[in-house]
Amino acid sequence: MKAIVIPNPNEIEIRDIPMPEVKQGEALLKVKYVGICGADVASFTGNQPFTTYPRIPGHEFSAEIVTIPENDKGLKPGDIVTCNPYFNCGECYSCKRGFVNCCTDNQTMGVQRDGAFCEYISMPVERIYPGMGLSAKELALIEPFSISQHAVSRAEIKESDTVLVIGAGPIGLFALLAAKQKCKKIAVADILDNRLALATEYGADAVVNTKTKSREEFTKEFTDGNGFDVCIEACGAPETFLGCIDSAAFAANIILIGNGKRETNFVHSVVLKKELNIHGSRNALKADFISNIELVASGKADVMKMVSGVYDMSDALDAFRALANNDGTLAKLLIKIGD
Repeated sequence: MKAIVIPNPNEIEIRDIPMPEVKQGEALLKVKYVGICGADVASFTGNQPFTTYPRIPGHEFSAEIVTIPENDKGLKPGDIVTCNPYFNCGECYSCKRGFVNCCTDNQTMGVQRDGAFCEYISMPVERIYPGMGLSAKELALIEPFSISQHAVSRAEIKESDTVLVIGAGPIGLFALLAAKQKCKKIAVADILDNRLALATEYGADAVVNTKTKSREEFTKEFTDGNGFDVCIEACGAPETFLGCIDSAAFAANIILIGNGKRETNFVHSVVLKKELNIHGSRNALKADFISNIELVASGKADVMKMVSGVYDMSDALDAFRALANNDGTLAKLLIKIGD
């Protein structure tokens, strides 16, 4: 079968590799579409610290079941599905307490182990989720939506809350979409007008380009001077984390999704003074996947607005280069793997 491989940073090859070995309790899946994640782009550019090379990237995907053992989930050959790509050890302290998304030996497909950018993969049955009639393209978007859904769930947003999302990339936009299911006053901040236009299309009640307008002034206007009840950081930069602290109301929740590499320096007394609740968010849980599939199937969330383009497998290098040089006009790119 064919696979998209990153042999070294800034290189893409289409290689012939052996078909996957299907172990007991696993299904053989024919991959349909795979989304290019920011982590995949970081692996491509050499900025992902957990990636080793050569590596098959990809963990946002849909697939068709080819073979599957008998199961109590009703899954059968021909079903179009998506999967949980975070492999946990089951033995560490986090796993034993049920926090499998925080496994201390987590292996995410496409990063610590080979991913879904290939024609066929094998997957444990318990990691496969039924598609509930969604298209293969929609199902390839469920994983990044679930990352944001999990983060939003940590904030316990109330209907009366005001929410600020800093960062209007795909994860930030998905956070906006998830938060819209819980409250009605959501603002989005970014430094790229193209991304803010997408945020408006996705239902943001207000947007602000912090290059052209003070975030502090915007916060006062939008919240009547109170600050935001929930701030979601989706960039991973020190400046945006500090922006969340400044924009947060007293006793607010701050959720960190953005994964950054730079150190942040601040006087922590402001966290005490405001009695802020600061939460990290990592990966997603089965419940996040299932609830998002149900949400999209209900018609209450249109994830297809997120797709900026679909590339053939043979054009994968062009897709990765496009995202590596994204000026904000692109949100999510999908690679078509199989018919």
